[in-house]
Amino acid sequence: MTDTAWIDLALVSARPQAMGALLRHFRNLDLAEEAFQEACIRALKTWPKNGPPRDAAAWLIFVGRNSGIDKVRRQSRETALPPEELLSDLDDRESELADRLDGAHYRDDILRLLFVCSNPVLPATQQIALALRIVSGLSVKQIARAFLVSEAAMEQRITRAKGRVAAAGIPFETPDASDRAERLAAVATMIYLVFNEGYSAMNGPEGVSADLCDEAIRLVRLLLRLFPAEPEIMGLTALLLLQHSRARARFDSHGAIVLLEDQDRQLWRRPMITEALAMIDKAMRHRRPGPYQIQAAIAALHARADRPELTDWEEIDLLYQALERLQPSPVVTLNRAVAVSKRNGPEAALSLVEPLADRLSGYFYFHGLRGGLLKQMGRVREARVAFDRAIALATNAAEAAYIRKQLDHLAGEAGAADLHEDQQ
Repeated sequence: MTDTAWIDLALVSARPQAMGALLRHFRNLDLAEEAFQEACIRALKTWPKNGPPRDAAAWLIFVGRNSGIDKVRRQSRETALPPEELLSDLDDRESELADRLDGAHYRDDILRLLFVCSNPVLPATQQIALALRIVSGLSVKQIARAFLVSEAAMEQRITRAKGRVAAAGIPFETPDASDRAERLAAVATMIYLVFNEGYSAMNGPEGVSADLCDEAIRLVRLLLRLFPAEPEIMGLTALLLLQHSRARARFDSHGAIVLLEDQDRQLWRRPMITEALAMIDKAMRHRRPGPYQIQAAIAALHARADRPELTDWEEIDLLYQALERLQPSPVVTLNRAVAVSKRNGPEAALSLVEPLADRLSGYFYFHGLRGGLLKQMGRVREARVAFDRAIALATNAAEAAYIRKQLDHLAGEAGAADLHEDQQ
């Protein structure tokens, strides 16, 4: 870790708590964001010299709040912010603020802020995009990837969302029980996408994006406390636990991707799996199936298989078909194609994958899976084209390295195919 990398980690981890508190204080999205950014700049200047504060979030809230107040005062031609040395030497004031803003107070602001962002005055896609940008600090590029749209389109979506919030004068108050119930689906989606971003962006066991996975699991546990009898929230909790239980087995010692069927299952975290399996069983007893419960049931089938060859691919295929009916999506069909390939071979799977080309042309996993199926069928040159496209769309070094490995395997096969053609 570099000399300043610990600061980046601290700022990323503290962002949701700090943003929640600053937005509650200022009730203005742009002002809260600017205040947080100013606090981050000051942290980069003072923390290397003074060391980390006892509570990074409390420090950022204190400095950000004063920075925001200073901005308002300047606009009103009032007094300026206290000198830098007074802000940098927080000591007792920092401790006092940390004591007041303890875990039961400001950390729950994150979930509260997700409900605020899901105000129905905004279209659903804008609600989720705004929350991911404001609360979790995901970049526009990361959010665009989650929605399978261009960065420019997502930038416009977020800008329009902020404009609507300002124009509508949306109050940043905690929604009541009725409003929370109406906004539950949007908040669940936000948490799911935060987890997915962390899950897909990890570069190995030490990847800092694991923090996003941990944060998503923390948030979904809070959500389950609010809705303890909601089977879909049980399903979402179980799904995130099952996915994250495999984190230590997903990469080898060099940071290279290890496919599910090749993972060392001894590295899977069994307590997490046991909790998740009990939760999905409880959810299913409500007999109100939903997308998260079905995805969790699929993950549970993988978790229950002691060896890869014991995986019930037929049942997984049936569950994906049910998911397609409940929540039609090209990504769902792409995932189902994996189960079909295990049951009926690569040709049957490719017939499902090919029609998705237009909608998933910018999706790494589409080209990676298509290349793998073509490779199994001996269509080496087409596989190479697909892998080339996949490597261009890779979102991290581990994905790129995995595709390069596939291309290396193809090199010998391509040479053999060329020799065969020359002999015809």
